[in-house]
Amino acid sequence: MSKKLGIGDTFPNLTISLVKGGTIDLPGGIGSKYGVILFYRGHW
Repeated sequence: MSKKLGIGDTFPNLTISLVKGGTIDLPGGIGSKYGVILFYRGHW
């Protein structure tokens, strides 16, 4: 398991596959200085 992010930690660079196809690079792909990223697992 990866280490959890703490206050002041830098968000790691990730490439995420989107549900409708394509990908987004995080954090650069959100297009603003501040943002909220929610990871939803879906159904169990």
